[in-house]
Amino acid sequence: MSTRSQLIVISLLRTILNTMHRMVYPFLSVFARGLGVDVISVSFALTGRNIVGIFGPLLAPIADVRGRRLGMLLGAGLFSLGTALVAIWPGVITFAAALILAILSKNLFDPAVLAYFGDRVSYERRGTAVAISEMAWSAAFIGGVPAMGFLIARFGWQAPFPVLAILGLGMLAVIWRLIPQDGGIATSVPVLSSMRTVLNSMPALAGVSIALWASAANEVVNLVFGVWLADSFGLQIAALAGASAVIGLAELGGEGLVATVTDRIGKPRAVAVGLAANILAAALLPWIGRTPPGALAGLFLFYISFEYLLVSQLPMMTEVVPAARATTIALNSIGFGIGRSAGALLSTVVYARLGFGAVTILAIFFNVLALLALAEMQQKLSLLPRVLAWLRRAA
Repeated sequence: MSTRSQLIVISLLRTILNTMHRMVYPFLSVFARGLGVDVISVSFALTGRNIVGIFGPLLAPIADVRGRRLGMLLGAGLFSLGTALVAIWPGVITFAAALILAILSKNLFDPAVLAYFGDRVSYERRGTAVAISEMAWSAAFIGGVPAMGFLIARFGWQAPFPVLAILGLGMLAVIWRLIPQDGGIATSVPVLSSMRTVLNSMPALAGVSIALWASAANEVVNLVFGVWLADSFGLQIAALAGASAVIGLAELGGEGLVATVTDRIGKPRAVAVGLAANILAAALLPWIGRTPPGALAGLFLFYISFEYLLVSQLPMMTEVVPAARATTIALNSIGFGIGRSAGALLSTVVYARLGFGAVTILAIFFNVLALLALAEMQQKLSLLPRVLAWLRRAA
């Protein structure tokens, strides 16, 4: 099968994985009622998933050391196990276990996929390949989540899980037949050596810091935009429904832009354009967000620019340390996770004390730090080595 055909098939498989993640939020109260607990109890399960999600990417070097196919198979296997647990023994404990196993499956599967196509697609065309693969995220929101909603409405809250478990088993069969066996770096090389290779690369560390700062900028707005809409217009249900549609379209639009533009202008320049556009969108939000249509338009600009820089950054990171592609992507994911956690920690406090305008200023500040990290990555600055040298001396 050609690489293009493999890309399409793998994107469909990633849509299945992403559907499990995206369906939890709109149906949170449904799952809580079905499990016989309150929403807060279910949110604890999500918190556990998020904590595991920060450290789960440490498993991804398996794809460098033992091969891309094994990484994908392990990811699909954990996904199947988690969903099967709920299908067979529905309950709070198995539901929480399914969420944790699902995030671990993504932490194995996604870096292995990006590394696999990084091996087979030239850097000049890799942005398009990554963008097509990343469309699985928005496709899960647009197609997968409504399909799960239909199953829940017809057959109850647990109905998606046996279907997803069967699809997970199908994923295992497809990967086994589709992806050729590869031996990785060397079967005798420990996983930690692959991690050390990336941690010793200044461009890789700078690239990870782009992910950290950009995701923090996104999260400070992401966490409070619903509260802002409610406080501003008193139309919480209608506004949030519209905002959800806007976010889905923005994600798809950002991925489409990467597929058509990023390879032509170059990955670093595309990331810079995305960061600059996100800064502009954050600056405009308080001004054009004085009416519901203006607020939704501002959110669309904010999210499409973030998705564009996010998906443009991924192919750039696949070439920073070619000998440890999956490990690099894994550490990049940890950067995103830390950034989201930091943004979430600051967002509500800043909004409550200073208002939405201060939130957007904080987002702009984080994006400026991401631009500096991009300049560092391109070796136009030398801040990171100096900071690390200062920390060594201080220690």
